[in-house]
Amino acid sequence: MSVLVVGLSHKSAPVATLERAVLADDALGKLLGDVFQADDVTGSAVLSTCNRLEVYADVDRFHGGVAAISELLARHSGVPLAELTGCLYVHYADRAVQHLLAVACGLESMVVGESQILGQVRLCLRLAGEQGTLSRALSELGALALRTGKRAHAETGIDSAGKSLVSVGLAAAAQRLQRPTLHAVPTLIIGAGSMSSLAAATAARLGAAPLVIANRTAEHAKRLAAAVGGTPADLSGLQAQIAAADLVISCTGAAGQVITAAAVRAALASREPAGRPLVLLDLALPRDVESAAGQLPGVTVLGLAELAAELSDQDYGEEVAAVRRIVAEEFAAHVSADRAALVTPTVVALRTKAAGVVDAEMTRLDGRLDGLDERSRAEIARAMRRVADKLLHAPTVRVKELAGAPGADSYEAALRVLFDLDPAAVQAVTMADARIAGWPEADDPS
Repeated sequence: MSVLVVGLSHKSAPVATLERAVLADDALGKLLGDVFQADDVTGSAVLSTCNRLEVYADVDRFHGGVAAISELLARHSGVPLAELTGCLYVHYADRAVQHLLAVACGLESMVVGESQILGQVRLCLRLAGEQGTLSRALSELGALALRTGKRAHAETGIDSAGKSLVSVGLAAAAQRLQRPTLHAVPTLIIGAGSMSSLAAATAARLGAAPLVIANRTAEHAKRLAAAVGGTPADLSGLQAQIAAADLVISCTGAAGQVITAAAVRAALASREPAGRPLVLLDLALPRDVESAAGQLPGVTVLGLAELAAELSDQDYGEEVAAVRRIVAEEFAAHVSADRAALVTPTVVALRTKAAGVVDAEMTRLDGRLDGLDERSRAEIARAMRRVADKLLHAPTVRVKELAGAPGADSYEAALRVLFDLDPAAVQAVTMADARIAGWPEADDPS
């Protein structure tokens, strides 16, 4: 089995396509389940963020896996397959591993180095685990990605090199408002989810005030407002709230648009003093703000596409290079361990065969030496086992060392041929390892 990645992101697709492809929680779960049920798939996980949608699958056939996942992405997103295909990228086996490590470190993010992706990868793995679609290979890959991401943030300055999407958006908003900072800027936050919470906390830290939190669920608005020293509000008074704000940050995850051009036009009519600039920072995908609102006098709409343009010329230099070195180290260690694991069943089968030879010889000896006492028998058995262990020590240690090098499978095959190992015995060890680890056997449909 090998890991396959099929997905699209801000690097491969325009924002208009990404927002059509984005999936809500229930739809995400259905896609995850349908991928898992595909013929060539034995494990699945879906990573969904504001700028990427990726399916990770444990597959036994590359082309069959790509075709099935592409069709399912088109079906669940509603984007025609012919249109979606031009935006998809595919990574397989080692390249899939390298891709997820880079993603977890923030190297593939719109804002290079942002740390939110670690939590999103963790949620991706948790959902797959809860739905029973997480294979052993995907679980181990996920753990590797999280460890690599943590190393990147702990051992380099990538956090300072790449600010969060929220921080970049707020800086851009302050610039559009012709203010050095957001200090004393009347700010409205629409939504109370994770992204809105981050926006509210960051805006509060920058001194935005008054800070109003509006959400469909009043209890959620009260909780977030209390946490950031803001004021909760109901969405029923959205027009008046927009009129009172200079900065509106929206990230609701709603299926439809939350802020229409008509609502903004009406809000402008009641602003005091009139003519104050208004920035609508839209961090949602699909978009919360109707793009036509940006054509109104004094109004600026900053969405993901605009933020991408803000980020395109940034140079992250040495910090990115340091993170790439960490990714390379972790990947090399993973490959080495993976190859070493492939020869382990052969080594175990070889030692099992040697033990069987010793036992058979001891049985033969018992038949020839009737008066052999138990102490002498035990000493002879120990001596024979020591001889067998010494003879096997060098080849087994050496094959494990060579397992991390290219062509490791040829060394393992040579060991099987030289010692005439039964392939069924090697397979039995592999299946036993799977049962001990708590994972289904390859031919187990569960």
